[in-house]
Amino acid sequence: MKNDLRLTRRGMLQVGATLAAGIGAVRGLSSRAMAADAASMNRFQQQKAVNPASRILLRGGTIISMDDKVGDLARGDVLVEGRKIVAIAPEINAAGAQVIDAQNTIVMPGFIDCHRHCWEGQLRGINPNSATLADYGAATHQSMATVYRPHDHYVGNYFTAIGCIDAGVTCVIDNSNNSRSAAHSDAAVEALMDSGVRAIHASGMPHAGDWEKKWPADLERLQKKYFSSRDQLVTLGLYSRIYSRDNKDNWAVARRLGIPISVEFLDPDMEAILAPLVQQKLVGPDNIFNHCGGLTEATWKMVVDSGANVNVCPRSDAQYGLAEGACALQAAWDHGIKPGLSVDNESSYGGDMFSEMRVAFFVQRALAQNRKFSGDKNPPRPLTTRDVLYCATMGGARCAGLADKVGSLAPGKEADLILIRSDDINLFPLNNAVGTVVQAAERGNVDTVIIGGRVRKFRGKLVGVDMKRLKSTVEQSRSYLFAAKGYRPDVFAEQLPKLI
Repeated sequence: MKNDLRLTRRGMLQVGATLAAGIGAVRGLSSRAMAADAASMNRFQQQKAVNPASRILLRGGTIISMDDKVGDLARGDVLVEGRKIVAIAPEINAAGAQVIDAQNTIVMPGFIDCHRHCWEGQLRGINPNSATLADYGAATHQSMATVYRPHDHYVGNYFTAIGCIDAGVTCVIDNSNNSRSAAHSDAAVEALMDSGVRAIHASGMPHAGDWEKKWPADLERLQKKYFSSRDQLVTLGLYSRIYSRDNKDNWAVARRLGIPISVEFLDPDMEAILAPLVQQKLVGPDNIFNHCGGLTEATWKMVVDSGANVNVCPRSDAQYGLAEGACALQAAWDHGIKPGLSVDNESSYGGDMFSEMRVAFFVQRALAQNRKFSGDKNPPRPLTTRDVLYCATMGGARCAGLADKVGSLAPGKEADLILIRSDDINLFPLNNAVGTVVQAAERGNVDTVIIGGRVRKFRGKLVGVDMKRLKSTVEQSRSYLFAAKGYRPDVFAEQLPKLI
């Protein structure tokens, strides 16, 4: 029954590619067409570049392991068997292994995005000048979100996940705060599973509009239907707004199911909200706090003492004027936390981790220098490129509760890794590997992406993805959403009209 549901979901992608733009009904779709579309979109069956049954040897790359014991290698090999890394060394003799030539590449862990609203994929760049959280919400949660069908939910999540893989983001925490019905939640989970990305699907209630109001109770159904094992690429979580009066009850559901809790968390008001939860011992290492700007010293102490995880949002906080406007990287670092990084959303800016790292690096440096210039006798030290890369890899893994599996390259860990082509014109010649990744690389330099031992991008191209069909499907879904809200798109608009 589960496979039948997925087949139908993927079959809808063909419908999206062939229907006229706007609101329409699905008619006359043959089972043969649905099956053909399923075969096209199922990336698990399309591993032509590298045989997933064989061992994979990455040969001759410059290795940034982010693991203290393994260290870095100017030239080395990585051997992958099944889902795991089994060896890293200057040279590995692996008879029968399928070889990927990694010369002129940087081999490193995949990036981890600790907080992304994946359902918004069709709304990329819809509101680039948005200056406040209210502006963002007006373009998404308060308007477009209210007319999402399960199909649109699938398309948005799948499109975002594919974009993550293309940019070298191998793991994403999906803050799915548009779970309008069981069908919407099923669509989101299936999209992530079909994409091949590693993800935590953190289901959350919508902010506006009509919905079934079965959340968070529906989490138990989701767990039984899709998450029979915690040892799989896509796992379950709960998304919660800290301002909710039902934190205690909602978090109790998550803890009964043994799943992490992702929480939007910022500004000085957090002290009054968090204190009673801490007193009731309801805050712990399964909490993932997003943003964390503007927190009081007392709040930081509660976060540290509880062991809660922190991720910061360099572009989001600046874009929407959240708290101080600069992300909380320095504050987290000052309190002994090396936080994860997160993109948050793509409605105003792009979805790559390279931009996120650079904004974090330069904002931290600017603020540190400003304090020094202003007479601070003990200004913070400038963070290094390795510090920032740690946040985008191991910091993210710790935030997601996956540090034992991913975030670094080491024998026994899952093979989530990327190859960045260092002989591309913008990166050549390679004089400093870590500096090149943080300061100069772009998504176009991502040559190969491997997730759980499976090749998802190879030689610059996504594996098994029909981009023409995917783009057409996304366009159809976007057109439906725009038509449903009466929005006539203007590609030169300075500001969105009021759509609520």
